[in-house]
Amino acid sequence: MKKRLSLGIFCLGMLLMASSSAYAQKTKFTRQDTLKGSITPERAWWDLRYYHLKVQVFPDKKAIAGSNLIRYKVIKPGQRMQVDLQEPMKLTKAQQNGQDVKFTREGNVYWLDLPPQKKGSTAEVLVSFEGNPRIATRPPWDGGFVWRKDKNNNHFITEACQGEGASLWWPCKDHPEDEPNDGMMISVTVPENLMDVSNGRLVKTDHDKANKTKTYHWQVKNPINNYGVNVNIGDYGHFSEVYKGEKGDLTCDYYVLKYNLQKAKKQFKQVPMMLKAFEHWFGPYPFYEDGFKLVEVSYLGMEHQSSVTYGNRFKNGYLGSDLSASGWGKKFDFIIIHEAGHEWFANNLTHKDVADMWVHEGFTAYSENLYLDYHFGKKASREYVLGTRQIVRNDRPVIGTYNVNNEGSSDMYYKGANILHMIRQMIDSDKKWRKVLRGLNKDYYHQTVTSKQVEAYIIKKTRLKLAKFFDQYLRTTKIPNLEYKIEGDKLQYRFTNCVEGFTMMVRTTIDGKKKWLMPTEKWQSVKVKGANTEFKVAKDFYVKTTQITK
Repeated sequence: MKKRLSLGIFCLGMLLMASSSAYAQKTKFTRQDTLKGSITPERAWWDLRYYHLKVQVFPDKKAIAGSNLIRYKVIKPGQRMQVDLQEPMKLTKAQQNGQDVKFTREGNVYWLDLPPQKKGSTAEVLVSFEGNPRIATRPPWDGGFVWRKDKNNNHFITEACQGEGASLWWPCKDHPEDEPNDGMMISVTVPENLMDVSNGRLVKTDHDKANKTKTYHWQVKNPINNYGVNVNIGDYGHFSEVYKGEKGDLTCDYYVLKYNLQKAKKQFKQVPMMLKAFEHWFGPYPFYEDGFKLVEVSYLGMEHQSSVTYGNRFKNGYLGSDLSASGWGKKFDFIIIHEAGHEWFANNLTHKDVADMWVHEGFTAYSENLYLDYHFGKKASREYVLGTRQIVRNDRPVIGTYNVNNEGSSDMYYKGANILHMIRQMIDSDKKWRKVLRGLNKDYYHQTVTSKQVEAYIIKKTRLKLAKFFDQYLRTTKIPNLEYKIEGDKLQYRFTNCVEGFTMMVRTTIDGKKKWLMPTEKWQSVKVKGANTEFKVAKDFYVKTTQITK
């Protein structure tokens, strides 16, 4: 039974970690990888300000068509613009100031040849597109549209595109560094018996009786990352509540298939609990202007900004199971807590390069145990985060390769969470640690960041020597080994299997008494009673311990 449980948890963990997509395994990269993952000259000269995405969905044809208005500011003279749209989708027209713009295609990139652009000016390009977008076979682990039917044979259409990028289905500047400063409008046309739910607030619905369609217009007032933009189409029912939060009233809207309304009203009671815990630890919910939504989808779920998608079958745990095997994972609905945690880490504070994806996933995986900490206490929090170490594989570094759209290891989730748990131990003050977490969300509010920026911020605010610590745990697969030996009245200790210059504080017990040590690669020593001295390193620290007996 125990063996079957361990195997089940392992397989479940591997399913979760599958979001570190197959393309993340690459060691050789193509020109398309570089065009997708770098700030090319054709991206560098313009700063994205606003989108108006219009799309009509044709369920029976599994096709979409529409346009995207791209408003931008010219930050240096330029003429050739890169717009991303992945095959088999295609661009059909591009216009500026009512005039057609010539364009050519190179794989998943379109090159637009614009008139000379004046530095400091603001301009717009309107691009039209159509096609049958890629169909996801394992959403959300692989990107694409999901064309399904609900129990009543109504179309149930969703999409997810985190790994592959938003250009999988709509034309955009598909790089995480640049978000539309002034938000966007999303207008989605669907058959009249269905509803679309997208990001932001619903401002208008148009009914075209002649064509038997409805168009839902959703306004996003805040900057938004491309992959967070979504459409969810179904026979939705709706209920709502108002959360009294740190910045006032926050509207919380819930959209689920009509026959699941009663289940949702019970399960979604965890949303105010989530908001209470995360506003405590991370600061105010970052998108009060756009509200908070939880939307039922046909896949597991994803962190679409202000429109978090949910498919956890109205159960606690991860599809009913506990990833940590500690028991605490069944105290909360994994998708509600994890995906909503991304509102702070992914949507508010967003990586500039997917190589730094751990800034999204590590902090958000860590948010799971902070939720437990707030509602169930520190013991629950600790047992949960330590339990998730069983999922860590140390197959590749947590940080990937820059400028080629390459994620690091799936260890970004729970190795990342354990990295943060260790820092909390080293600070040894929850008041200070909470100040760091809230500070990150305040000082980088609605910004894109690098891992180096986050690391430097934590080092500055904690005053801990963490530069080599981050290099060790994020940029190598090596787990530090704390060697020790007892000779006479001395306990000698040092770190091995580590990067040059590595050091970190560790909490130990020597004959039952707590003692902080700061091992390095060089032998150090403390006085002890003798050969029978009992020495232990707290389990909170992700290190190996080896006693040398000779």
